[in-house]
Amino acid sequence: MVLFATLNPTTMSSKIVICGAGFLGKHIATALSRASSAGAVTHQIQLASLHPEKLYSALKSTHGIISPATIDITDKSTLLPAFSGASLVVSLVGIMHGSPADFDRIQWKGAENVAKAAKEAGARLVHVSAIGADRASDIPYNRTKALGEEAVRDAYRGKAEKDVVVLRPSIVFGPEDDFFNRFSNLSQYLPFLPVFGGGKSRFQPVYVGDIARAVEIIARNVPAINAMVGGKTIECGGPDILTYNEIMQLVLNYNHRTRPIVSLPFWMGKLQGMVMERLPVNLFTVTQAQVEQSKNDNVVNVSPPGNSMGAEYFPFNTLIEKYSIPGLRSTLASVHDILPKYLS
Repeated sequence: MVLFATLNPTTMSSKIVICGAGFLGKHIATALSRASSAGAVTHQIQLASLHPEKLYSALKSTHGIISPATIDITDKSTLLPAFSGASLVVSLVGIMHGSPADFDRIQWKGAENVAKAAKEAGARLVHVSAIGADRASDIPYNRTKALGEEAVRDAYRGKAEKDVVVLRPSIVFGPEDDFFNRFSNLSQYLPFLPVFGGGKSRFQPVYVGDIARAVEIIARNVPAINAMVGGKTIECGGPDILTYNEIMQLVLNYNHRTRPIVSLPFWMGKLQGMVMERLPVNLFTVTQAQVEQSKNDNVVNVSPPGNSMGAEYFPFNTLIEKYSIPGLRSTLASVHDILPKYLS
């Protein structure tokens, strides 16, 4: 591990804007604050979203947190004032539910607006996308994640192209997540836990704290780190690769409930999706697109192909293991270490 202090020989102040005030944004702000309080850097951390007040209220006493900014990613004019003076913008633009037009507006054009405003403000950018991003996909989520990536790289094309890092996580887990917690809650009400198509698709869950640590490392703005990751794509997965079926069993193991795991055919899931996606989003919501997504593996590609933007890839575990703050865990967290802490 490279010593944290040697990477930042002078104490400097930097403004970092976290564009998105949800689950991941909270953990990124906490990781940045921890690094700031260590004394090697001094971050001013600004939460920015359409409604940042709730998260700001929870974190306002945290070291380095400054007054939040209310922004609308579909309106670039609201972004420029918030990004003024920032050294780094962290773009967490994304939605899980919506119409194809919603996905276009948020994950594609919204990501583009954030990137253009960050570039205009002279800030570097960490853009959080997702494993499975594919412009040729029929799934709106995957397609617009890829188009968002392309728009981000277009905004920084030229001399500034190394000022962008794209993170592509698999399923992100941790306290307050909307994946493991959701299935654990479902097991309270359903007599079984459903999987589709035999539950054979593989996932590589990544701990939210490890994604946050990656952002914190990039935020240090150290030349050696920038040279390694600048302009690159980092696919983020944890140490465990699990099938959908195995994930359901883990949920039951750690919440101490006994339920059968029942495989449903994909067509039945899509039929359910046709009905549920027309209703307000709730615990039981599943969409046709989500069922289609469950047909595909969601794991880090160990030899990723080149993409349309020509971006190179950098290994996630190398970044974490080499540059973690001394005294903190320098390996990726396993689901077996974290899930018992909040599902039991």
